[in-house]
Amino acid sequence: MLRQLATLARIDFRPQHGQPRMPRILLATVAAVAGTLGADALLVVIGQAAFPGTRGYVHFQFPDYAKLTVIGVAIACAAWPVVTRISSDPRWLFFRMAILVTLVLWLPDVYILVRGQPADAVAVLFLMHLAIALVTYNLLVQLAPPRPARSPTSDLPGLITPPAR
Repeated sequence: MLRQLATLARIDFRPQHGQPRMPRILLATVAAVAGTLGADALLVVIGQAAFPGTRGYVHFQFPDYAKLTVIGVAIACAAWPVVTRISSDPRWLFFRMAILVTLVLWLPDVYILVRGQPADAVAVLFLMHLAIALVTYNLLVQLAPPRPARSPTSDLPGLITPPAR
């Protein structure tokens, strides 16, 4: 059963590609942190303009959402090289993981909505979680892609591989 689940999830532990380069992962991480914090701040400004009653809402304070955003982005950025190591189709798997994590992170938003928090403010929180997933996923897969597969002979010293035709 686990093997079938792994096959379904495209986890095969035999990727033909190389790992993303560490400097690229670090660049993507910094860009994702900056991009997600910027997206969050923009959504808060838009949300407060569209819904004036949300001005001063506790979860719209920068320290409140910034800490959780940075933690979430750091976890996603640490997960990306793991996914590239365990899957021959890491973008496919990471995209689905991003969807699943976003849905899980919406659960606390649903909880505070049910507990009486303003629906317009919670809607902005939903959008903030979605923006974090979109920005982080796209920056990681674009800035830190897996390296192309190497030919088996390219690692042998002294051999010159002919150019591809």
